[in-house]
Amino acid sequence: MAVRIPSISALRALEASARHLNFTLAAEELHVTQSAVSHQIRHLEELWGVQLFKRRGRSLILTEEGHEVVPVIRDFIRKLTATIEGITSGYNTENTLKVTLLESFAFKWFVPRLGHFNSECPDVNIWISTTDDLIDFATEDADVGIRLGYGNWENLYQEMLLQEYVMPVCSPRLIEKYGKPEEPHDLLRYPLLRRYTSDILQRWKDWFSDAGIEITTIPEGTHFPQTSLALQAAIDDQGVALARSAHVLDDVKAGRLVNMFPDVRSKSELAYYIVCLSGQENLPVISSFRSWLQREAEKSRIEFNKLFAG
Repeated sequence: MAVRIPSISALRALEASARHLNFTLAAEELHVTQSAVSHQIRHLEELWGVQLFKRRGRSLILTEEGHEVVPVIRDFIRKLTATIEGITSGYNTENTLKVTLLESFAFKWFVPRLGHFNSECPDVNIWISTTDDLIDFATEDADVGIRLGYGNWENLYQEMLLQEYVMPVCSPRLIEKYGKPEEPHDLLRYPLLRRYTSDILQRWKDWFSDAGIEITTIPEGTHFPQTSLALQAAIDDQGVALARSAHVLDDVKAGRLVNMFPDVRSKSELAYYIVCLSGQENLPVISSFRSWLQREAEKSRIEFNKLFAG
């Protein structure tokens, strides 16, 4: 059976809706009406004969079919955009560094600090691509990456950038509403925000175990595909997010989020690593980029010890 390929606008509507889990926010991003986005999603569901979203209260959740197709569409849009930009821009490849990393890490840690690199190396053009998938540097159009994992990738140069700690965070207003928790078990009366996309990420049960409490059942709560979305929900007083330290450093400094139990040092087995093809780590532009990243990471470690030390 031949598969009918929809328009790019329909694919973009699906990708944005999956990222926001909200048709209205997707419409605002795409500069169209909410009804236009809803129509595009309905068109895709009819075209493919599958349901892509379900409603849970006022929220949207992806179906199993949606979870399968969205990463493919996201990767297609990213590659198409990068290819067209490469064709039309006429950039100088010697002064261009293409960086691939997780979207949440890019949003919460990397991009806010990128201006420092631009000031130090104004002649280097940074191209950013975000993906949750492990790309093949031998075939993909990327020079260097920042990955979350165990540091065991074959055929890649890798150096640790940031060791991660996991902590429950929420807005100051949520604490005012529910009262300050006295012990970790008290968190069970708060709305707990959840992630559902990666088996390697630390779960609420893991954090409770590190806090000395064995929990068999975690209360139901809103599930998010990305950490940045869960953190935004926490900032907006919707619940408590289980966050990695690099993601919440700036929000805690600014008072938007509170580390609810700084005495519980839940160290993640995962860390962020700088990676590139073996043998390319000392190319001038990559070497400069690595050095800058490590300086920024050291600043984050110092700030972490000030803010999160119990």
